[in-house]
Amino acid sequence: MRAAVLRDYNAPLSIEDVPEPACPNDGVVLKVMACGVCRSDWHGWTGEHPRVKPGQIGGHEYCGEVVEVGPQATHKVGDKLIAPFILACGTCPSCQEGHQNTCPNQRLPGFVEPGAFAEYVAVPFDHNLTHLPENLSPTVAAGLGCRVTTAWHALTGRAALQPGEWLAIHGTGGIGLSALLLGVAMGARVVVVDVVEEKLIHAKGLGAEASVNAMDGDVAARIKDITDGGAHVSIEALGLPATTNASIECLRPLGRHVQVGMPVGHTATMDINMSAVYLGNLALYGTRGMPPWKYPSLLALITTGRIDMSPLIAREIALSGVSDELAAFNGPTPPGVAVITDFLS
Repeated sequence: MRAAVLRDYNAPLSIEDVPEPACPNDGVVLKVMACGVCRSDWHGWTGEHPRVKPGQIGGHEYCGEVVEVGPQATHKVGDKLIAPFILACGTCPSCQEGHQNTCPNQRLPGFVEPGAFAEYVAVPFDHNLTHLPENLSPTVAAGLGCRVTTAWHALTGRAALQPGEWLAIHGTGGIGLSALLLGVAMGARVVVVDVVEEKLIHAKGLGAEASVNAMDGDVAARIKDITDGGAHVSIEALGLPATTNASIECLRPLGRHVQVGMPVGHTATMDINMSAVYLGNLALYGTRGMPPWKYPSLLALITTGRIDMSPLIAREIALSGVSDELAAFNGPTPPGVAVITDFLS
């Protein structure tokens, strides 16, 4: 099969013919229908993700059709499935308590095991997978493995966002746009922050009530002015010290900050304004992924037409185009995200 393989950090991926994956006893092999290109893939490509090593096939935002099943699998050949990027064991205390995204036995295609920058991907623990709704395209569904699900859990499982609350979103990439669309659907008032004016205009067209260009001065002060005292909830979607502190400092008393952006490599340890946390009685939450039992609530929003996630998708690309998309994360990116839909070019 064709796959895009990491051979050297910060270098174009190698498009190679590699063996098709073996089917796990407790899982399936999917023929990949679509796979998103995510900033987390970029962290691995640059060498800053501690688990991604040369030889890795990336890609963790995927959906596909089952072509082979293991003896312990819960799905059948022909099923079209969406996969969360964290595959939980299902039996440990974390899983039994409903916190599958914290499973200590988790499997991670695209980071530790071969991922979906390929024609086929092996998926263990297939009880985590959910069926692709008939009225949802694979291209849009690919984002439901990471950016959309992560944003959904951040807003509902961590921040408990309420209708009428102000939601600040720092960064309007895939996570940020997902949080925007979901926040608007939940009845929040949204203010977005970025350094690219085109992305701010795009976000306002998707329902953001206000926008702040971070190049124009004190982000936190401007958000407090817009929101008459500060946001109730703030999402940090980049994993950078400047945006993390702006997210904390823009909150009103008793506000909730959710760290969604991945702090890794040189940003793994940050200087944080803990005085703002202390004085504001703020709550700081971390979040990563989503427990798969939350898929029905998210999919219900999408399939009933309460939310349209298609504006997330800016480009459908070929497998050979992944390297250019990864390199683009080195600087400010244009609006929207890229999804691989052609695995033969």
